[in-house]
Amino acid sequence: MVTTHAAIGLLLALPLVAVAPELAAVGALAAVAGGVFPDLDLLVGVHRRTLHFPAYYWLPALSASALALARPGPATVAVALFFLSAAVHSVSDAFGGGPELRPWEATSDEGVYLHPKDRWIPPKRWIRYDGAPEDLLLAAALSIPALFAFDGVVRSIVVVGLVISAAYAAVRKRIPEELLERFQ
Repeated sequence: MVTTHAAIGLLLALPLVAVAPELAAVGALAAVAGGVFPDLDLLVGVHRRTLHFPAYYWLPALSASALALARPGPATVAVALFFLSAAVHSVSDAFGGGPELRPWEATSDEGVYLHPKDRWIPPKRWIRYDGAPEDLLLAAALSIPALFAFDGVVRSIVVVGLVISAAYAAVRKRIPEELLERFQ
């Protein structure tokens, strides 16, 4: 789920609470945005190929991280956490199910596209599909540190994300049938 990726991004931003609290909120918001960004390819292009770059996001992520360490500020920290979160999202999609409409049926051997090799990385299915019970459990577990570490807008985003995760998990298996009925 995109909310699981956002929660992972928040974990990446968590050290800022201790080392640079004045940058924690901007870092957390950028990490959430980076965790969400690759899934915007659901709207345009091929999902897990158009905006998912499990190899290419690492160059700007590591470069921006080095710059943020050398010259910490809102912009450098935000860019670093955005790209780090997008990179982790892109890699971690290979550990779930495929991008097919009914991923619990495990009919696709496409997990995430690896552009430099011009091939798909097969899904490992450690999380059977987005919105599976274990995905909801993972999103909740990953969100707990952020609930305690952040306040204000960031904490509100975490709570809303958990509510969305639970609702999505509750209806996930019904979504394909409703989509197919609607577009036939």
